[in-house]
Amino acid sequence: MLTAAPERSSHTIALVGLPNSGKSTVFNALTGFRQRTANYPGVTIAPFVGWVHRDGHSVAFVDLPGIYSLSPKSEDEHLAVRFLRGELPDAPTPDRLLVIVDGTQLERGLVLLSWVAPLHLPTALVITMIDELKARGGVLDVEELERRLGIPVFTVVGRRGIGIEEIRRSALAWEPWGIPFLPLPPDASVEERYQWARELSAAVLHFPRPDTRSERIDQVALHPVWGLILFAMVMMLFFQAIFTLAQPGMEALEAGIGWLQQMVENTLPEGILRNFLSHGILGGVGAVVVFLPQIALLYFLLTLLEDSGYFARAAFVVDRFLGSFGLQGRAFFPLLGGFACAIPAILSTRVIPSWQERLTTMLIIPLMTCSARLPVYTLLITATIPPVSVGGVISAQALVMMGLYLLGAGTGLIIAWLLRHTLLRGAKAPFILELPPYRLPAWRTVLGRTWSSTWAFIHTAGTIILALSIVLWALTEIPPVSVPPGTPPLEAQRLQLENSLAGQIGHLLQPLFAPLGFDWKITVAILGSFAAREVFISFLGQLYAIDVEAAEGTLRHVLAQTLPIPVALSLLTFYVYALQCISTMAVLRRESGSWRWVALALGYTFALAYCLSFLVYQAARWLLG
Repeated sequence: MLTAAPERSSHTIALVGLPNSGKSTVFNALTGFRQRTANYPGVTIAPFVGWVHRDGHSVAFVDLPGIYSLSPKSEDEHLAVRFLRGELPDAPTPDRLLVIVDGTQLERGLVLLSWVAPLHLPTALVITMIDELKARGGVLDVEELERRLGIPVFTVVGRRGIGIEEIRRSALAWEPWGIPFLPLPPDASVEERYQWARELSAAVLHFPRPDTRSERIDQVALHPVWGLILFAMVMMLFFQAIFTLAQPGMEALEAGIGWLQQMVENTLPEGILRNFLSHGILGGVGAVVVFLPQIALLYFLLTLLEDSGYFARAAFVVDRFLGSFGLQGRAFFPLLGGFACAIPAILSTRVIPSWQERLTTMLIIPLMTCSARLPVYTLLITATIPPVSVGGVISAQALVMMGLYLLGAGTGLIIAWLLRHTLLRGAKAPFILELPPYRLPAWRTVLGRTWSSTWAFIHTAGTIILALSIVLWALTEIPPVSVPPGTPPLEAQRLQLENSLAGQIGHLLQPLFAPLGFDWKITVAILGSFAAREVFISFLGQLYAIDVEAAEGTLRHVLAQTLPIPVALSLLTFYVYALQCISTMAVLRRESGSWRWVALALGYTFALAYCLSFLVYQAARWLLG
């Protein structure tokens, strides 16, 4: 973590803009990969800082959260305003401002400029979406806009890097940027600001024909009935794609890891090293790595839908629905983010201005099905649910997967309703949402964000999961068990496993989970997964390594033959609800400010997991005989 900018940086430029104005795209294009999270003392939100160096000159760019004015409503807006006013301890005071404005929303961007102009900082205006503006027939008189404002104006296409070099060169050369000239009094009313922005926009921007494309699409996407139907169809295709498109890559990785295990078995002599590499490393971490194609596809599809502008419409459509549970449309984005990872999702609740709604959202985010659950779901579903088609449209496996996602989300909303009517009563805050224009996502940005998120998962597999896999392997080898001479190797390994520390722990605690149908192996894997959910697959890979070796197959094939459907359904239900992530608990403590909220989240999710898994297991046993 860095404090602000390196010592060689002599200037700081803050990027200011409305939400969805293209600000972060411009920031990424300006700074490339030279970015770090700022760590300002006493500040919980972490803006990004990026540096540009050339010919001995250095400039730090700070990407601030989007704001509408200098009267903040949410915590992230408070950070941006305090930074602009130089009120953050140990944080640099900005020397200049880059005000980012969506060219298709010029009037609204100029209103923001009217709010930050009284800061009297040298300013440049950056007009984004210039390609979208031209595609709609818009003509922008940049020279007239510069003349009227008295500041430089840059036009860019951030996702393609057009116009970025001009901004970078001007910043590094420290060219003179003016202070915006506005014929408005400092205490101008909102109506006066909009009137000025409307007149200036009409003078410099001309649209020969109205843009009706977004309006036509929104007639369906924002419709109270058709919009919900469209959302359901998008989600159905989403889950079908995760199963169908990722399958070839998963099978290839599965075959590759199997080949590596076989090579280790054939190359190394029998002993502790071969056992460690084959069962401890490849059987543990390798069992999780198999699911990388699904993880990558999940992040890719989420990024694609977000960058296309659709997710903002989805938030608008579900606002009324969420309102029935005491939440607002702003909660949609953190809840949706929970399907990728609960940690950034909890951090993103800072955009919710109401503390009661924000805390409620944080407490139910762990029930959203994060990417760490995806390998568990996929393993159990593919092992026990036949890949048959339902109605000739969607597979039964995809339907079960979607049902698990909906079960977690639906239960979360019920919990939200209970919290908002008991511990966290309060009025529902009004919901104001920016609807970005529909646009084709920039593939470079989509692929870059997909890779970044997937690499974070790989990094987890290479650190936490690897470390815990080694610990479990050691527990399965201690103490060494003496076996009678002539005992077959596989039988000797089973005796060692059952009588090891891991086996003893599993047998000791198995009665607690017996009502859920879990044997001692599943019990050990469940306990280990409270550190990180992905560890469940890693532990199963090691604990069933002997059966995999005997069957000359894979973990999935072994479970398909040995795991009863009632137990699989019970396990799936347990993983829908249980809060099994130490990092999530730590972030929840930081954002809520108290361990009691962490205890509440851990307690209610475990109670739900245990009780509902018990009901599902017993009901499945009764139905299936």
